[in-house]
Amino acid sequence: MTHRAMRMVFAASLLMASVHSALAGSPAELISSFRLQHGEIRVTSDATLNRIALEQARAMAAKEKLDHGVLGSFSTRMAPSRAGRAAENIAYGYDNFEKTLGQWIASSEHRKNLLLHKATRIGVASAKDASGRRTYWAMEIAGDYEPPPSKGTKRMEKRAEQASPKESAPAKRKPASTKCHIKLLGLCI
Repeated sequence: MTHRAMRMVFAASLLMASVHSALAGSPAELISSFRLQHGEIRVTSDATLNRIALEQARAMAAKEKLDHGVLGSFSTRMAPSRAGRAAENIAYGYDNFEKTLGQWIASSEHRKNLLLHKATRIGVASAKDASGRRTYWAMEIAGDYEPPPSKGTKRMEKRAEQASPKESAPAKRKPASTKCHIKLLGLCI
């Protein structure tokens, strides 16, 4: 094990020890604590992200396969969240979130996702495989949410469209002669 890897494992162990001493809270609280220690903002639990995470965890457990694509592309699965940026961590093995979080913290790519810049919402879920022996985890983290337009804004946009209709596509050029003797590859000869 390299010196750097040993430091990462040690740091993760220290963090987990401090987390346990704080009476281990919800996944959002635990992740927020980690994020705050590294200069990022707090995240809150989100119902849509929790649902997406649960669907992912259940699908992996059902197929007994650790795979980001088990339910399709990440962007398609995340579309209902309406987030501008998002990331996903998955894992299996540990039966509690604290140990899973420690595993993610010790992994550079998973750690990068936990520290997703300007993330504000999180969803975490787990599911057991058919035998009940292996637990699969999924975490969705997201940010850059655009506020929905207000009703007044929609009315103003509608009025603007009525007042000045959108520019239409340029008119198609008509050939000099409307009679073609031979039409080859879209050319009129």
